[in-house]
Amino acid sequence: MNISIIVRRISMTVLFLLAFWITLSSISNITYADLAVMLKKDHQVSSNVLYAGQAEYRKIALQEKQLKILKKQKRYVSSEQIEGPKSVEEAINIENYPKATVVATGYTAGEESTGKTADHPQYGITYSGVKVKRDLYSTIAADLEVYPIGTIMWIPDYGFGVVADKGGAINGNKIDLYFHTVEDVYSQWGKREVEVYIIEQGNGVLSEEVLQQLNENKSLQVFREQINKS
Repeated sequence: MNISIIVRRISMTVLFLLAFWITLSSISNITYADLAVMLKKDHQVSSNVLYAGQAEYRKIALQEKQLKILKKQKRYVSSEQIEGPKSVEEAINIENYPKATVVATGYTAGEESTGKTADHPQYGITYSGVKVKRDLYSTIAADLEVYPIGTIMWIPDYGFGVVADKGGAINGNKIDLYFHTVEDVYSQWGKREVEVYIIEQGNGVLSEEVLQQLNENKSLQVFREQINKS
């Protein structure tokens, strides 16, 4: 092919492209510098998208790795392996409290113990004004000169006792423990000399609200169930 023809075609192509660019610039008001900036921004956006995608992938991969590590470290422990207090004595460090030796008997709310029948308006009401109760903290009677109303003690084989009542035959180091029935008194207690622990000395006052709060002590609820079953 003739060289002059080739040169002429190339020149025509260059002129056509130049004319196209001039026409495009005049219509859209875009310069070469603007086009360069746009191309640079497109490159940055593409790079950012790629980087964000890589970061998300790495984050997911790291989470999966951590999950695998946690699964390997997880161990199942049975209730028998959990260390904790096995008794109330252990839970409250009973040996830290002063001891006293008393003669303990049992009583009920019935006529045989209080002289009141079930239709008496004060049936089941103690000297302090609270109702008799056999619970985690039970109501007991004592000599108020020795153990004022509100005194809390731990009585082995019975549980916590809160002094709420008094009795004509309860003098000195004697206490009377509340039970639901006469049968419970004889089968579960009778009369015995026992060493008790004085948890708190009373101030002469006891209310239903205080007694309820004592019985709802969250840390001792497991033992409450044991006492109520006995």
